[in-house]
Amino acid sequence: MALRDELLKSIWHAFTALDVDQSGKVSKSQLKVLSHNLCTVMRIPHDPVALEEHFKDDDEGPVSTQGYMPYLNKFILDKVTDNFDRQDFNKMCWTLCSRKNLQQSQLLISNDDAFKMWCIFNFLSEDRYPLIIVTEEIEYFLRKLTEAMGGSWVEERFEDYKLQLDSRQQCLNAWELISLVGSGHFSKAMDRQTLSMGISDVYQELILDVLKQGFMLKKGHKRKNWTERWFMLKPNSMSYYVGEDLADKKGNILLDGNCSVEPLPDKEGKKCLFIIRSSLKSFEINASDKKKRQEWMHAIQTCVSLLRQGRKAPHCEARLKRRELRVKQQAEQEDLELRMRELQTANEAKQLELENMRKALDEGAAQAAEEERRRLQTQTELQDRYRMDLEREKLVRQQMEEQVAQKSTELEQYLQRVKELEDMYSQLEDALEDERRARQDEEAVRRLQTRLLEEEATKRVELEQIHLRQQRAISETEAEKQELQRERQAKESALQAAMTQLDLLEQERQGALEQYQTVIKKLEDAANNTKTWKHKVAEHEGLLRLIQPGSKGQRLITNWGPAAFSDAELHLREKKWQDMKNQTTQAQ
Repeated sequence: MALRDELLKSIWHAFTALDVDQSGKVSKSQLKVLSHNLCTVMRIPHDPVALEEHFKDDDEGPVSTQGYMPYLNKFILDKVTDNFDRQDFNKMCWTLCSRKNLQQSQLLISNDDAFKMWCIFNFLSEDRYPLIIVTEEIEYFLRKLTEAMGGSWVEERFEDYKLQLDSRQQCLNAWELISLVGSGHFSKAMDRQTLSMGISDVYQELILDVLKQGFMLKKGHKRKNWTERWFMLKPNSMSYYVGEDLADKKGNILLDGNCSVEPLPDKEGKKCLFIIRSSLKSFEINASDKKKRQEWMHAIQTCVSLLRQGRKAPHCEARLKRRELRVKQQAEQEDLELRMRELQTANEAKQLELENMRKALDEGAAQAAEEERRRLQTQTELQDRYRMDLEREKLVRQQMEEQVAQKSTELEQYLQRVKELEDMYSQLEDALEDERRARQDEEAVRRLQTRLLEEEATKRVELEQIHLRQQRAISETEAEKQELQRERQAKESALQAAMTQLDLLEQERQGALEQYQTVIKKLEDAANNTKTWKHKVAEHEGLLRLIQPGSKGQRLITNWGPAAFSDAELHLREKKWQDMKNQTTQAQ
């Protein structure tokens, strides 16, 4: 983290604390006091009139953080160098903001522990304002705190807490994090002293860059005697003090890329010797046992390797990797969501197109049904009209047949009568006149019959013409019916093609969903892999745990202080560490 960004986080807390009514603005008098205090703790010459000159065009009202930032950058941050006590700077900002936000009576931790939690929050928080700490960093901190207290991490408890964070967008501010740890939710069965020691261990590692510390014997350069000292290892130096209270500093071993650390054979009754060779001096040191010697040598060699490569402390690199991984996962998630939105938009467009086609087909089907109904109605009307004409013709024919039958009967009677007259002709001469009249009547009847037959033939011709017209009308109706049938078949084919295209789109959507599930699975695997590496890093860094205060007698000392567990538990932990080391060696 750049020095400017680190300082801005603490200053942001102080500026926010001065904003009493939460309007985003602070009075000039308060900003003058804040600026003077910042210059004092950061050892910068303070110009008392610079703030007034910077805001000389403004009124006497309050100044927002956007208006204060140019002054802060120009007159303070541009002049700052890394030659001031960072802890005094944080203490000053903490004093301003803790009075407003911290409720000490509801916490199980002291004000000093709350200050350390506040510094840890600033280190792990995201580089955006207002400052927050995301779920991954909360889990990372709670894991390290649990390990520092000598407890075991309960994954289920944190998963339950993550479900509660969903309503808060999976993040906390500084005071919520302090309240979470201070409430003892993740330190059950631990006393306050253990919790305070765990917070101090995490604070020293993450904020003070203390990679390892503990008692060892050091050989003097002048008197050549062995003296017990409290050693504290940082990325670029290894300091040693009279006691663990750090009150009396006796010396400092500067580390660089040319330094080396090597084990020494036993001598002068010391069996766990090693030497640190620097560009100025060499330091002979004796650890309490071989395990501690190996841990110290590995830690020092790690610092030298980092200095050679120009890399930051392990916890700083781990934080950068976590942030890069989160940014990458967020970018992949956004890309996946964008692709899903594009697919959804295309699907909606296809659905709209299919819906329009379906509506067009429905309208065409309705129009075809209406035309078919009209055609059937016309055909029915024609059939009814033809039926009525046939019935009328049948009635006329029946009447004519009745008339013909009647005439035939009359003719038979007349012929019978003529025959009687002919028989009587030979006998009666007077019957000739009757016969002649009878012949005349017969001629009249014949003419009448001929006329009737002609009329009947004419009617037949008319009926045949009507029948032909009806046949042509039926043929035209059948052609129209076939044409409508072909149109309906074409529309049904178009509908079938549209349904086939809809099925293809459904298959594409299913494929997109499967691809989405695959990407989600990859993200989950990446998250699980990250958690696995985090766990390995946490276990690996557990080798660098600080040695807690203890008596100088023959007592069992662990990374967390005087032994709070049995020899069997210690043996199990040593076996677990040896197995992990063997696995790491095989992997390499």
